[in-house]
Amino acid sequence: MGDKAFLGDLLTDLYIGGRAVPAQDGGRFDVLDPATGEVVASVSDGTVQDAIAAVDAAEKASASWAATAPRERAEILRTAFELMTEQSEDLAMLISLENGKALPDARGEVAYAAEFFRWYSEEAVRSVGALATAPSGANRIVVLHQPVGICVLVTPWNFPAAMATRKIGPALAAGCTVILKPASDTPLTALAMARILEAAGVPPGVVNVLPARRSGPVVSAMLHDPRVRKLSFTGSTEVGRVLLREAADQVINTSMELGGNAPFLVFADADLDAAIEGAMIAKMRNAGEACTAANRFYVESSIAGEFGRRLAQRMSTLTVGPGTEEGTQVGPLVNQDAVDKVDGLVRGAVEEGAQTVVGGSRPDRPGFYYDPTVLVNVHPGSPILREEIFGPVAPIVTFDDEAEAIRLANDTEFGLVAYVYTGDLARGLRVTEKLESGMVGLNRGLVSDPAAPFGGVKQSGIGREGGHEGMLDYLEAKYIAVQW
Repeated sequence: MGDKAFLGDLLTDLYIGGRAVPAQDGGRFDVLDPATGEVVASVSDGTVQDAIAAVDAAEKASASWAATAPRERAEILRTAFELMTEQSEDLAMLISLENGKALPDARGEVAYAAEFFRWYSEEAVRSVGALATAPSGANRIVVLHQPVGICVLVTPWNFPAAMATRKIGPALAAGCTVILKPASDTPLTALAMARILEAAGVPPGVVNVLPARRSGPVVSAMLHDPRVRKLSFTGSTEVGRVLLREAADQVINTSMELGGNAPFLVFADADLDAAIEGAMIAKMRNAGEACTAANRFYVESSIAGEFGRRLAQRMSTLTVGPGTEEGTQVGPLVNQDAVDKVDGLVRGAVEEGAQTVVGGSRPDRPGFYYDPTVLVNVHPGSPILREEIFGPVAPIVTFDDEAEAIRLANDTEFGLVAYVYTGDLARGLRVTEKLESGMVGLNRGLVSDPAAPFGGVKQSGIGREGGHEGMLDYLEAKYIAVQW
C-alpha cells in the first residue's frame, strides 16, 4: 500500500472535550518516520495547563457517562470496532509511518487493537455484582460494581493502537472517562483513535487525548489532581517505579504493565520445526520491540547447535526495509537511541565471548535499522540477558537439565511472559508452574489475546489487562449491608 493521501486529514492538535485544540502555549513537536528520519507531521505539545483542562473535560462528562446504560456503552464500542476494521489499511500505514514496523505487523496490530473494542462491547453488559446471606444470618451482603472514576492512561510507542484500545475499551465499558497520554514518538495513531471513537458516538469529554513531549510534568499534574482516581501505565519498569511514587501522593488506583525479559526454553524432546516457528514469532514480531518478545533463548545442550543454525538461517532470509513498503518483514527500530542500545548490548556480548552467527551490525542505509541477529555461546551473566533488548537479536544459552532451565529462566527481576517448547506435556505443565511469570506460551510463540488476562509478576507489573479481569481494574466494589 503506497497511498498516503489520508495524512492530510490527520488530527494533529490535542483532543479535549470532543474538540481539536492547540496547546495553550502554542508549542508543537515533530513526529519522525524511523525509516528515513524525515518529518511525518507536527503535533501540538500539551502543557500542564492542557492536562488540567483535559481533567476538567473528563469530570464534566463523568457523571452522565457512568449513568449511561451498559447496552448503550456496548453499542458504541462495537461501532468503534467496526470503524477500525473499515479503516484498517489507513491505520496500518499510519502505524508503520510513525513507528517503523513492517506493514504485516501493523495490520496484525490493527486487528488485535480492534478486538479490544469488540471484546469490551461484550463485557460492558457483564459488570455483575453479588448477593449473599451473611454467615451470621443477620443481614444480606450486596456487592455492586461502580466505575472507579477519571482515568489517566499512559501508553508506549511500540503498539500505539493496541495499547490505547486495551485501556480505553475496558475503561469505557466500566463507565469511566479517560485522558490518554500517548508516547511522543507515536501520537498520530492515538489521535486517529480519538476520531474513530468520536464517530462511534462517544460523547465529548469521555475520551481526551493529550500528546506531550513534557511527559513527566504533564502526567504528574494529573496524578496530583484529586479528581483523578486511576492510572494505567504501560512502559518500562524504570518509569513505572517513578509513576508509582507519584501515584502514592493521592493514593491513586494503579495498573502497571511494565518491562519483560522473556525466556524461551527449548527441551531436546521438542518438535524443532515448531520451536523455530515459535521463536520467529516470539522474537521477531514487531522486530523484537515488544515487552512479550523472547529475550533469552535457553536451549538444551544436545540440540543447541542445530537450533542456533536453523534460527540463524531463518533470520538471514528476512527482508529489512521501510515498514510502509510491501515485502518488508523487518522495519526500522523506533529511533536512534533504540539502535544504539541494541548495538551496545550485542557488542558487549561479543566482547565477553559470544559468537555472531548472523547479523550483529547496522546496515549502511538511512534510518534506524539493525540487522536480525543470532548470538551463540552467550555468557550467562551478560547484560544482554539482563536487559530488555527491544530489537531483532536472539542470544542463545545452553542448559543441561530441567532444574537448570528453570533456574536460568527465573534469574531476573522481571516476570511478564515465558515460552516453553517440549514434546512431553507433563514436563511442560510442570515447568510452567515453576516459572515466575504472569503468562506462559506452552508450545506457542504468541500469547496475546483480548479475551485473556495479560500481565506480569515481580517487577513486570500490577493488575491485568484483557479478559473479564481487565474491566475489573476499572471498577470499585461497593458492599452494602442490608436487612429485609
